[in-house]
Amino acid sequence: MDDPDSPPAVVAARHADAELVAALAARDEAAFAELVDRWGPTMLRVARSHVQTDASAEEVVQDTWLAVLRGLDGFEGRSSLRTWVFRILANIAKTRGVKDRRTVPMSGFGGEDVERGPTVDPDRFRGPDDQYPGGWKSFPDAWPTAEQRALGREVGVVVQEAVAALPPNQRTVVTLRDLHGFDAEEVCELLGVSAGNQRVLLHRGRAQVRRRLEEHYGSDARWGATP
Repeated sequence: MDDPDSPPAVVAARHADAELVAALAARDEAAFAELVDRWGPTMLRVARSHVQTDASAEEVVQDTWLAVLRGLDGFEGRSSLRTWVFRILANIAKTRGVKDRRTVPMSGFGGEDVERGPTVDPDRFRGPDDQYPGGWKSFPDAWPTAEQRALGREVGVVVQEAVAALPPNQRTVVTLRDLHGFDAEEVCELLGVSAGNQRVLLHRGRAQVRRRLEEHYGSDARWGATP
């Protein structure tokens, strides 16, 4: 039963999860295919962060889906279905990495691509006590109303390309945090990284995405950039 004090969005999410679990339990192929399409690429990236080859990552994802279908009765709704699935994925990936003796070491998330690479002034991001921690403080001063939709689509393409060009560890963290809404604790758990490394990877990745946007539009001032 839902807590009467739960926010409407939380209640709606729980109901959506319950419907999805019921569909999967009933072996609804359409529901399963939609879920694979929606989560599959990110699952591959997470799995790949624990194993050395793409083939191993694909096997981890396949094993995860089998484990999910077999273990649906064990889903109690204490976390979201997505979090539950990704925790299964992370456990299988870590086990596979240890078995292969090729687990990516912690330094893989704290080494060269954490410490190097282009960045921007940290003051341009919202602080940890802000309502939207980690978000950008400033946005374009002017945005042509007549072109808003077209520009929005263009921005989306530029952002996707910028994220795809990030170093693998940064790309995974940015994808989980900013594109799929995982919180910091979930990302640390899924990837086996420290809170500090997660923050650095996220900042570096976000900074490079913003820099790519600034380069694309050719006006740092318009985006609130500092010289």
